[in-house]
Amino acid sequence: MGASSRQRRVLPESLIRRFRGCRVLVAGDLMLDHFVWGDVSRISPEAPVPVVRVTGESFRLGGAANVMSNLCALGGSVFACGIVGEDGAGRELLRMLAEIGVDTAGVCRGRDIQTIRKTRVLAQQQQMVRLDREQADAGASRAAALARGHLVANLGSADVVILSDYGKGLITPQLLDMLARLRERRPFVLVIDPKDVNFAHYGSASLVTPNRDEASRASGIEIRDRASLEKAGRELVRRWRAEAVLITRGEQGMSLFAAGLPTRHFPTVARRVFDVTGAGDTVVATCALAMAAGADLPTAAVLANHAAGLVVGEVGTATVSAAQLRADLRRRADRK
Repeated sequence: MGASSRQRRVLPESLIRRFRGCRVLVAGDLMLDHFVWGDVSRISPEAPVPVVRVTGESFRLGGAANVMSNLCALGGSVFACGIVGEDGAGRELLRMLAEIGVDTAGVCRGRDIQTIRKTRVLAQQQQMVRLDREQADAGASRAAALARGHLVANLGSADVVILSDYGKGLITPQLLDMLARLRERRPFVLVIDPKDVNFAHYGSASLVTPNRDEASRASGIEIRDRASLEKAGRELVRRWRAEAVLITRGEQGMSLFAAGLPTRHFPTVARRVFDVTGAGDTVVATCALAMAAGADLPTAAVLANHAAGLVVGEVGTATVSAAQLRADLRRRADRK
């Protein structure tokens, strides 16, 4: 069913409890985040750069895989569509997804592609440099075609579908056009996290979640104040033929634009901000689960705002659990 036909007022806490029964189909660009941790106490004699003494390293799920991680932490049942290479990073990514309970039947492997890996070097809680390993033509591979086929074949089994588009090739204009046509024939809840390369091809979604800079570029309207924000949000609802557009605005919170409804602004609830890495993934995951559980759009945005406020207080890609989200809502309600 479409989002508009199943939305109703539900109290946030009872809504979070419903997350556990929701089936979420996620298609997008899977990435492995590699963190190298260390200390800096001197400058290199070879060049004017800091010397990082490595004290540890870790791997986390990134890109669309971080959306999946957020969904699992919140209690959703997650089914993945994506691609990885026949390499060590791909094996580690699949292992980590399976470990948190993601169904990886739709993750297709290819010998001719390289798993996307992003290595971040951090010292004293600050990111020093990032090294990216990725392949420009991976979206044209046979593995990518198989993953897209798996997505289309399984649309009917999900309560909500998420496209986590990082512009790495899995999400194509042809796929977006096909999903728009299918949704017009038989509506389903579709949430899209957009990227520049496909701005002209998003259409007929339940919700699209650009950040402020993406919204400016997609609408052609520079967002400088409330008036330009309003104009850009309304233009994106029209241009993308979306039921709603949620623009995330960093420390200024987020703003919800929906066809036929007044704009809603949600100020940030973050108590501290260490790292915004992956906060958009948390927003799209929380919104999608809330909509699948029966929330109206403003309630979904409220929950996403609270979830994002929690993850930006952590360093690196992070998730928030259903219990943490409930506790945060209770704590803030007690203060009022």
